[in-house]
This record gives sequence, structure tokens and C-alpha cells, in this order.
Amino acid sequence: MLEGYIHPDFSDVARVLRRQIPNARRGRAGGAAICVYHRGEVVVDCWGGTRDAAGTPWQEDTIALSFSTTKGVASTLLHVLADRGLVDVDRPVAEYWPEFAAGGKQRISVRQVLCHEAGLYRIRGLVDDAARMLDWKYMCEALAASEPCHEPGAAHGYHAWTYGWLVGEIAQRVTGRRFSELLASEIAEPLGLDGCYVGVPPGAMGRRAQQVGGRAAFSRLRLGSVVPAAGRALERISHLARIDYDLAEARAALVPPGIERLDFGSEAWAAATVPAANGMFTARSLARLYAMLAGGGEIDGVRLLSQETIDRAAQVQNRGIGRVVPYPLQWRLGYHRVNTLGVRVPRGFGHSGFGGSGAWADPERHLALGMVLNSGTGTPFGDLRIVRISTTAIRCADRR
Repeated sequence: MLEGYIHPDFSDVARVLRRQIPNARRGRAGGAAICVYHRGEVVVDCWGGTRDAAGTPWQEDTIALSFSTTKGVASTLLHVLADRGLVDVDRPVAEYWPEFAAGGKQRISVRQVLCHEAGLYRIRGLVDDAARMLDWKYMCEALAASEPCHEPGAAHGYHAWTYGWLVGEIAQRVTGRRFSELLASEIAEPLGLDGCYVGVPPGAMGRRAQQVGGRAAFSRLRLGSVVPAAGRALERISHLARIDYDLAEARAALVPPGIERLDFGSEAWAAATVPAANGMFTARSLARLYAMLAGGGEIDGVRLLSQETIDRAAQVQNRGIGRVVPYPLQWRLGYHRVNTLGVRVPRGFGHSGFGGSGAWADPERHLALGMVLNSGTGTPFGDLRIVRISTTAIRCADRR
């Protein structure tokens, strides 16, 4: 059963979600939440299932680990700062972060970071153990001292883990404030978001869903085995499609040493600041954030961004196959394409994540969607659940 609100015009979205939520009566744990805005109006805000393996019901205020969906939120924060003149996307990162100029990186621009062209995606060369990723200072110092693995701007490769510290440290340098504080004061509070954290505060820890089911073993996700297996499948597909793809690059970007020992369900992980991968959100918060983007930077009288900044952020920067993911993600400035089945969203942009979560905006339809869940793993860019939900929401909006 689902709880919440569903506009009759979008009842098909609820129907698809009901099929996706594991059946607790059959002993399967897991839950999800969906929120959809159309023309600035909430048309879907529903949730169901369980938030842990013990069968605790998913609540209205449940927050869920959303992995790479976090990147779209972090990118939006940087665009807010750019809109105020604190960051110029075409200036070198080193102008804001002087230590970053080491290792031949003095010309890497903020734009190249945002569209994954900086050549700094190899996490395996930066850490001796994945636990290092909980230490902001260590990670930023390691990135500042590193060298790009290709000529910046000459190619693109998904910065699966490093993206968050790159964007986050720029934000911290130009404001003098911590990333989690900036997210709260510049986005969550003005928009009235009920659950938008990169670094969960103590008072919200009890709201967390735990990862269950699928390939999750209790609170640990077997990224060490899932990513190589997915990579081998991609390698076979790439061979058939005659795409040059090196599995070693995917592993270098996606699988830091010791990842199998990192507990993604722990309070330590939830409290850390990893803006590429550990955001914990409600679907309602994600949808409202992207509804602001779909609405030209404003929602309910609150303006965070200019239309000009959003137009710039939504422009496609590269269309080819990447060095990490052999799929044309059509990177914008911090966002990728909206993946659908049989419907076109040429101006849509957003970000999905490992585990199936995702959020996006479609300015043409004035449509936005956010989804969070806690079962299964999927790919680094969500899975067919978010694709089917997205496709259904778009078709509902078109019929409306």
C-alpha cells in the first residue's frame, strides 16, 4: 500500500511504484518514495514499503542514501554561488583553490570539473583505503597534489567519487564555510526542504532508511564485486558495438581499495561529507529542488537562480562515449541526460545514483521528479525503476 497524495492525472505513476516496492507480506523488505511537480504543483507525493530489514514502515519523513544523485544537488549549490558572482565556470579552479595548481592542473577550469573533463577520476590512485573518503581534508589535499590522467578537456570520464570534493572545495574556498552548512543555508532552508543532507546531523539520524535486499548484505553494498561484474558486461556490449572501452579505467574510477569494508549504513558514513555519493534525501526535497530548476530558478516566490544561469548549466558539453562509462551521458554542467523509454526529453537534465535513486528537471514540460529507495543496487546511474517511473510521469504530463 502507498501513503501520501496522488493527483488523478498521475495515477499511473503510483501504479508503477506499487509494482516496484518489495512485498513485505512475502518477506521482502524495502521501500521507496516518489514526488513529482508539474507546473509548480505537487502532483505526486507518496511512499510505501519498509525502511529496514526488520520491517519498519517507511515514513513521510524517511531519508534515504542516494549515492550519485547527490552530485546534482552539489552542482546546484555551485551554480547558486556562480549566480552570485562568487564563481566563474570558465576560470581556473586554482584561482579559488591555489594548491590545486600542482601537478600541471593550473589551467583546469571549473567548467571542465562540472562536465567530467578534468581527468581526475582515478580514486584508486588517491587513497590506500576507502575509509579515507570520510576525511575531507585528506581527500582535498590528495586531489590538489594529483596529476590528471589525460589532457583536461580532451576527453571525459565519470568522476564517480572525486567530483564531490572538487565541487565542494571550490564552494568552501569562495565562501569560507563548510559544505554541509552551505547546503542548508543556501538551498534547503530557502526552499523549505524537509530532508536534504550531505552530512546528516545527529537529530536526523533516526530518520534514515537502511539498504536492504538485492545485492546488499545488511548495510554493506558489495561494490567491490558489483562494479567489476557490471564492467565486464559493459565490456562485452562495447565489443559488440565496436566501442573502445577499458574496464581498468572503470575500476580505477569506481572501486577504491577496501571498498568492501566500508559500511554505507553506518552513522559515520551518514555524518561524513562526501558530496558525490552520501547525500540523504526525501523524494520531496529532491523534487522541489528540481522543480525550482524546471521553473526557471524560482518556486513559490523564492528565487535561487537566474534563467541565464540555468540555461548555461543545462547546455550539453560533450556527447561522446566516456572513458569510465561507455554510454553517452551528454554531460551538462553537473548534470546528465534524463533516461527514458520511448519519450524524448531533449532539454531535461538531472542525476541518478547507484541503488536506483534519481532526480531531474524538464523545463519544456515544467516537470520535475525525485525518487529515493533502499533496495537493490542497479548501476552507477540508477536502474530501470527510475527509468520506468520517469517515462510514466512524462507521459502523464503530456496527456494532461
